[in-house]
Amino acid sequence: MTVLPSQAELTTQQAADALNVSRPFLIGLLDAGQIDYRTVGTHRRVKAASLIRYLREDDVRRLAAADALSAETRELGFA
Repeated sequence: MTVLPSQAELTTQQAADALNVSRPFLIGLLDAGQIDYRTVGTHRRVKAASLIRYLREDDVRRLAAADALSAETRELGFA
């Protein structure tokens, strides 16, 4: 666990490390608009608050997917 001020700005590598994903995967998330960032010259900077928001939204998506799988398992009589 890393503690960061919410206004801290991270490089793409630092943000990827914080999410435990590859840098190219993070770039895809940035380009898709799933995580907010700004450019400084030719470099992207990601606010820690944007990462936290993405993680919370991702948790909600994962829980919804798990609930849907559980419901389908029950409907099919496997549980």
